[in-house]
Amino acid sequence: MNCLRGQRAAVYLWLLLGLLWTTSAAAAQPNIVLVFIDDMGWADFSSFGNTDAATSHIDRLAAEGIAFEHFYVNSPICSPSRVAITTGHYPQRWGITSHISHKRLNEERGMAQWLDPAAPTLARGLKNAGYATGHFGKWHMGGTDDQSDAPPITEYGFDASLTNFEGIGPKLLHEMIYPDEDGNEARYRFVESAETQLGGPVTWMDRSQITSGYVDAALEFVDAARSDNKPFYINLWPDDVHDPFIPPIDQWRDSDRERFLVVLQEMDRQLAPLFDRIREDPALRGNTLIIICSDNGHVPGGGSGGPFKGYKTMLYEGGIRSPLIVWAPGLMDNAVTGSRNKSSVLAAIDLVPSLLALADAKRPPGPRYDGEDVLGTLLGKSSDSRQAPLFFARPPDRKAFYGFEDLPDLAVRSGNWKLLCDYDGGRPRLYDIVADPGESRNIADAHPDVTASLVRHVTTWYRALPEKS
Repeated sequence: MNCLRGQRAAVYLWLLLGLLWTTSAAAAQPNIVLVFIDDMGWADFSSFGNTDAATSHIDRLAAEGIAFEHFYVNSPICSPSRVAITTGHYPQRWGITSHISHKRLNEERGMAQWLDPAAPTLARGLKNAGYATGHFGKWHMGGTDDQSDAPPITEYGFDASLTNFEGIGPKLLHEMIYPDEDGNEARYRFVESAETQLGGPVTWMDRSQITSGYVDAALEFVDAARSDNKPFYINLWPDDVHDPFIPPIDQWRDSDRERFLVVLQEMDRQLAPLFDRIREDPALRGNTLIIICSDNGHVPGGGSGGPFKGYKTMLYEGGIRSPLIVWAPGLMDNAVTGSRNKSSVLAAIDLVPSLLALADAKRPPGPRYDGEDVLGTLLGKSSDSRQAPLFFARPPDRKAFYGFEDLPDLAVRSGNWKLLCDYDGGRPRLYDIVADPGESRNIADAHPDVTASLVRHVTTWYRALPEKS
């Protein structure tokens, strides 16, 4: 009898422990991984229409999560786009309007030299809430060329970092390995000055394999965070598909497009160990959110914008619309996994307040976010769009580029409407962007009231931004 009672007590104890573990796991702050890919077009994932290359590991996440078709980044060029997804603000608020370069060129364009380290970054908000925070990959928000005095990445709320030649701190630098004119192996160390001027330690690495270096560091970071019983936030920001496209030398191809496709597939393969680590660990699978998107559109001859007009640096859809994949099987209802959201309008600035809400973290001190909390939509619990219109300003040094002349200066997306115009509101072009995603039919004359309203909104927004020099 005593034996039976003891067995029952043991069973009850195990049930109680199981209940406590389940309750604790449900209450635990979710881990967050943000994969922000450099210069990739909207249609470059095979899950977004690429029939020339297979991104099978990323596509698997889409098949287990949600793919969003109306997601925007907040600039068509790298540095300001990265500022937006880091701060939840339009990047113009921080004086970063184009790619950060050497100090004289930044001054000539009226730009800040680097992102103010006092900005209310997502990493700082999550770190304050108990997260381990790590950045692995391209930075480009300060610390390039002659900016040896820029703040290190760890001053923005990160516990650890590993970057390239566009950030201060430990880094992997690119060694280009390619066939020369005679077909022999040639090597070139890209931006060699970064080794001595922009912090360290430094490791030179085959450019075609460099994402694997960032992934290895991220995997070590995951293990350390779990050992410390901390949730983790990871930036994994690869730059493989930024030109020049350097595939493994044994897979070299003659054209930019062919090399791009090899590099794209290599990036997908090199990201897979991190995805697999999370997918195959029940605790991580049930409590981790992975977000994948691009920082801006593709360059000619490389990626593809699918149905969209324009390229990187432009305010046409091809420059600012990005694929978005959200994977979080433990946080999503099974009914929405593998679905496509074809209507909700979301933006990179919305990720900061949304992810802070997911983590139950407080906003760091600083200006009110331009982004909105759209967590319910990201997790498939709602199909709501952000409420406010989205505004865009082109890089000031890119009025003409990639064969386009006299490019529009400003853009706004509001509901189904997309309007482009110049700084003074001139030359308005209005599109029903749902019916005409290629921006081929200017219907401004047919809708004068809508045109006038959107011109007023976007020019008012632009004039209210910090003064441009």
